[in-house]
Amino acid sequence: MNTRHLGAKGPQVSAIGLGCMGMSGMYGPSDRAESIATIHAAMDAGVTLLDTGDFYGSGHNEMLIGEALKGLKGSQRDAAVVSVKFGAMRDPAGGWIGYDARPAAVKNFLVYSLQRLGVDHIDIYRPARLDASVPIEDTVGAIADMVKAGYVRHIGLSEVGSHTIRKAAAVHPIADLQIEYSLISRGIEDDILATCRELGIGITAYGVLSRGLISGHWQKGGAGATDFRNHSPRFQGENVERNLALVEALRKIAESRGATVAQIAIAWVAAQGDDIVPLVGARQRTRLDEALGSLGVALRADDLAAIEQAVPKGAAAGERYAAAQMAHLDSEAGHA
Repeated sequence: MNTRHLGAKGPQVSAIGLGCMGMSGMYGPSDRAESIATIHAAMDAGVTLLDTGDFYGSGHNEMLIGEALKGLKGSQRDAAVVSVKFGAMRDPAGGWIGYDARPAAVKNFLVYSLQRLGVDHIDIYRPARLDASVPIEDTVGAIADMVKAGYVRHIGLSEVGSHTIRKAAAVHPIADLQIEYSLISRGIEDDILATCRELGIGITAYGVLSRGLISGHWQKGGAGATDFRNHSPRFQGENVERNLALVEALRKIAESRGATVAQIAIAWVAAQGDDIVPLVGARQRTRLDEALGSLGVALRADDLAAIEQAVPKGAAAGERYAAAQMAHLDSEAGHA
């Protein structure tokens, strides 16, 4: 497994990371045993970066990862780099009720994450979104206090724009920005990516398959009753038909390279820079194996040109989140 550094002062991690959100019901029912087996298989393959959020399944995901970590031997357990997002609040019915990134809340959320994960420190700790009522300097300062106390190793950010990134980095070194980045979500290229590179901040790219939409496996009407993709504009009506047409164009390129659509899509993100680590949301070992196969896909200049022609920037139909969620994205401020 090749490795990449998350920023100038961040940790060294595997060239691909495992996003664990889908193991806690966000995409419909999941299998606990298969989820743990998938985490173990990922680490056996050399994947070290495990990404979660304390609100995934309202704590379920952290407990799942904690259980998986207990099943690992010393050196392999020590190799795990656990990234945790905090701040998103949910009600008992599973609804989203806002964000809390006050300094006191930072420390409160952290202690619960440590307990659920069964660890004595979090490798990368980050607010899930910008809390508009709290200066980012205060939030980062509180995490910095936890770095000094030994409970956190590195500070990350998630879905914030360049102005916020600069203010945060002035308080404490930032390891990475976690943000959606895929062939059909390329807003980061407007200015955020350049800002991160200027400041020595790495990128962990989630949504590299756009929640399965450009995986090559998605079919219209494939979301179950509890699948949050039912509320995603890109999966609705005419939008999904237009987006799946892009997938078919991509499939022709994949077949010419003896790869799958998913492997080409993941490889494209990885090819955008050595400072970018794609996160793959595999819930099953079969999907993990496919994703890991992307590491063997070396895209040539002609491949990249063909991909750009098949799926040009801005080609996606529909926003990446519903309007209410888009409003919380500081990273989208000023973007269409």
